[in-house]
Amino acid sequence: AIALDPSNHVLYSNRSAAYAGKKEWDNALSDADKCVSLNPKWSKGYVRKGAALHGARKYDEAIAAYEDGLKVEDTPALKKGLEEVQHAKEADEAEGASAGLGKMFQDPGMWAKLAANPKTAPLLADPQFAAKLRMIQANPQLAGNAFNDPKMISVLGVLMGIDMQGFAREEGSDELPPGYSKASPPPPPTSSTGGASSSASTSKSKPAPAPPAPDVKMADPEPEPEEDDEEAMAKKAALAEKTKGNDSYKKREFDAAIESFKKAWEVWPKDITFLTNLAAAQYEKGDFDGAIATCETAVEEARSVSISCLRMDVHTHPCTRARVCVRNLVWLTGGVWQIRADFKLVAKALGRIGSSYLKKEDYDNAIKYFQKSLSEHRTPDILNKLRDTEKIKKVEETRKYINPELAEKAREEGNAKFKAGQFADSVALYTEAIKRDPSDPRGYNNRAAAYTKLVAFPEALKDAEEAIKVDPTFVKGYIRKSLVLFSMKEFTKAMEACQAATDADVEKKHTREIEDQMQKISMAMYTQRAGETEEETLQRAMRDPEVAVSTMPFCCRAYQCGRVEG
Repeated sequence: AIALDPSNHVLYSNRSAAYAGKKEWDNALSDADKCVSLNPKWSKGYVRKGAALHGARKYDEAIAAYEDGLKVEDTPALKKGLEEVQHAKEADEAEGASAGLGKMFQDPGMWAKLAANPKTAPLLADPQFAAKLRMIQANPQLAGNAFNDPKMISVLGVLMGIDMQGFAREEGSDELPPGYSKASPPPPPTSSTGGASSSASTSKSKPAPAPPAPDVKMADPEPEPEEDDEEAMAKKAALAEKTKGNDSYKKREFDAAIESFKKAWEVWPKDITFLTNLAAAQYEKGDFDGAIATCETAVEEARSVSISCLRMDVHTHPCTRARVCVRNLVWLTGGVWQIRADFKLVAKALGRIGSSYLKKEDYDNAIKYFQKSLSEHRTPDILNKLRDTEKIKKVEETRKYINPELAEKAREEGNAKFKAGQFADSVALYTEAIKRDPSDPRGYNNRAAAYTKLVAFPEALKDAEEAIKVDPTFVKGYIRKSLVLFSMKEFTKAMEACQAATDADVEKKHTREIEDQMQKISMAMYTQRAGETEEETLQRAMRDPEVAVSTMPFCCRAYQCGRVEG
């Protein structure tokens, strides 16, 4: 498509997305740059560029690309991409900080420092805690979990040369670090005019309670603005565009429908039905390549994890390591991954890709995507399309393989192998001749002869009947059938085949051959019956369906013919 229209920026954008899906970040970035250069006013190009740089872990450049895009157009896609790359950058920085924390546990004098400190020395007597320290020494990455254990906080304080007791003290505790003491309460005030009696009375009297503070009425807090107002407005606008697109689609105004669905996705790129509807409009318009590219984008977006679904406050989580895990792995509440679209929508998009390839007569890819669709969600419609496509592919492959000249060449080579007694090889060559020209009965007839030599009588009979089916005037087909039946000792049926050959031989070119075969069958039948007893003759006659019916009692024959009701 790009070779046909190298100035189409949308094609470069779609290919960039495809490269990103395969994690080929350099190719994705190259196509994204080309897209931006062709149309600097199209915000989607900056989204592609930012995504490619994000995947390549070039965070600063990715942030710059998203910011450049926001200068062109303020879209949710650009904001979302910018937020994700900023989180990824912070996560990498936090990862580095966690690694630095682990180095303290690799200090050769760690055990001596801990044993010399009165707060940590008793901790070393705990075998489990000592084993935990050894694990951190062996794997410094585990140091990120140290802040979850108060004992480990004390160890960190000793290793860092900082008294962490103040940080570890529970809220409301009046415990003070060593070296500090509680201040004595100030003495009660004495009266300046009274004597000893006055002081005694003062010491006995309780101080007057302080007047209560006036009750200050707090102003009602101002309602905070809804965080999702902008999101809700974008969604509402996108759904309005989708409705317009659906109306245009029903009127078969596909260009207008395409524009509406595109705008809906650009405004709120969180519902892949916008893309599947867009692909449907492109498909009906005849833009099968466009429909394929759109559906591929839909599948890619549907399978991406929505970071906006996070329910954990990663900024306030006490464990730095946990924040890194949440940002990098997008771990959600309950351990469930939140996907933007369910498997039915993915199946629908994959099925539409298959239908587009079917229209392009690319049957291999059509079958491939129909099978992918069924693996997501099995529906009768796609299953029937798959079966029909497989049949069409088989017919097309057969049609394209037909070549009468090569068929004749293969048949002659098969004849040479047959005469040389290489019957298995001749079967393979006759099979090739049939594939090259299935309308020529000679291939079936010759292969029946080879099968007969190999004593494969059922296959030989089937080929002889196929030769007659392909050309009912082909006399040699009836003669071959008679010869096969004769080899199977089905003499009555062999004689019937000779009678059919006589009827088909209008020009009487095979009269002598047919008569010889009939005489041969008669001799075999006479030899077979020469030494028979009456009982053996009756049993043989009963094996013949026509004879068996004629010898039935009248009531049985009448019932078989439907003249007697049960």
